[in-house]
Amino acid sequence: MLPDNDMPPRKNLKPIVLSCAGEALTADEKSLFSDYPPAGLIVFRRNCVSKAQLVDLIASFRDIIGWADAPVLIDQEGGSVARLTAPEWTEFPAAGEFAALAENDLERACDAAYKNALAMGAEMAEAGITVNCAPVMDVPAPECHDFLSGSRTYGKTPHQVTVMAEHVCRGLLAAGITPVMKHIPGHGRGTVDSHLELPRVAAGLEDLRRSDFAPFRVLAGSDLGHAVWAMGAHVVYDAMDAERPATVSEIVTEKIIRGEIGFTGVLIADDIGMKALSGTVTERALATLAAGNDLTLHCSGDFDEMRGILSALPDIVPLALERMLRAEQQRRDCHAGADVPERGILKG
Repeated sequence: MLPDNDMPPRKNLKPIVLSCAGEALTADEKSLFSDYPPAGLIVFRRNCVSKAQLVDLIASFRDIIGWADAPVLIDQEGGSVARLTAPEWTEFPAAGEFAALAENDLERACDAAYKNALAMGAEMAEAGITVNCAPVMDVPAPECHDFLSGSRTYGKTPHQVTVMAEHVCRGLLAAGITPVMKHIPGHGRGTVDSHLELPRVAAGLEDLRRSDFAPFRVLAGSDLGHAVWAMGAHVVYDAMDAERPATVSEIVTEKIIRGEIGFTGVLIADDIGMKALSGTVTERALATLAAGNDLTLHCSGDFDEMRGILSALPDIVPLALERMLRAEQQRRDCHAGADVPERGILKG
């Protein structure tokens, strides 16, 4: 059980993770977050200028919302998807480098991926970050768009992706960081970049079960099932719901992600600012929650958008908060019990 001083606000906590505009919270952002405390903060390069500055920003956010260990997220995959960059922080390799190593020596690649995640996690934890939006667990089909398949995936087979991702998750947890497996139930067949347009997948359900769902299903059923979060995909799957992207589809959320895949942890929608979704950002936020996501995500830091969304959102539901607190407890337990090896990352 978490100590009382580490518990979230008792009232008005909103089921959303937000960003902010710059290096420090503005007076307007402080006032907004105080009135409508979001369930977490996500930081980007614009928010990460120096180690001391980032520590202060995170502490300020937690102080404002009144939650001493509120989730603070980041997208720190390595390679091109990195928010903590040189010279203040280490430049870590992309998933594709570990995938290449695994083609000749899977065991060595898994060990390297674990150590790499541990080292990345240590730098995040030092700043006060507690949740990393990684690993990517999509299995890239031949037609997968390069925005994902270019360097962000851990292999081309469900087995390799699964074992590599598991080691990444364990490395992050050993460092005290909650992993977010993405993009559930699988983005690997998308032929377009969901940041720019809506992908549509025509594959049959059996093919999806055999490949796309597999890594998520294995980890959901493991001892990591409650310790990890999962991020939904802005993708239409014709075999499940031909009308709506997964993140706004109750069918995909309840029947596939919660039911067939068996994931019972924190489910957060991908960024609602992405062009794959339609409607206003407030409508998108409400739709993702109505579909069964525990949390929604807004990344731009646009103040007017955040104000409109927060004023329209209901308070977080008890089950979502329970899942968040359960993951937080496991994050602490994994970190406290971790047998942490020396740091080491894959070079070149």
